[in-house]
Amino acid sequence: MMEMNYIGWANYLSQVIMKNPDRPELSQQLEDNFCSTDPVVARQFAIAAFFSDHRDDVRKVTVPSLILQCSDDSIAPIEVGEYMHHHLPNSTLNIMDSTGHCPHMSHPEETVRLISNYLTAAYQNTVTNG
Repeated sequence: MMEMNYIGWANYLSQVIMKNPDRPELSQQLEDNFCSTDPVVARQFAIAAFFSDHRDDVRKVTVPSLILQCSDDSIAPIEVGEYMHHHLPNSTLNIMDSTGHCPHMSHPEETVRLISNYLTAAYQNTVTNG
């Protein structure tokens, strides 16, 4: 679809990704971003994003990790967050109230609060345990 009708693809995918029908301005912002991107570059990114498989690499991660999983995400459903948490050593999974795939755009307050809580707890743990 991307190659046949880039504008149609941008319109469709922006709504699927945002999944906030009560806030159409978010989908429009993402669609505008897609449309301002060179279609050749966007296609290369889409291929890398949708056809890459790095599940074997997840187990190799050694740093503590926070997984923010939206409660309703068509691109990465809850099973993806659960899989990541199960296979990513030293990870914390937070299921968000946010919907869609871009909570940093649709729900920035919740995103910032969860990241801040995670970092505060990690810092306190480091101070407490030396």
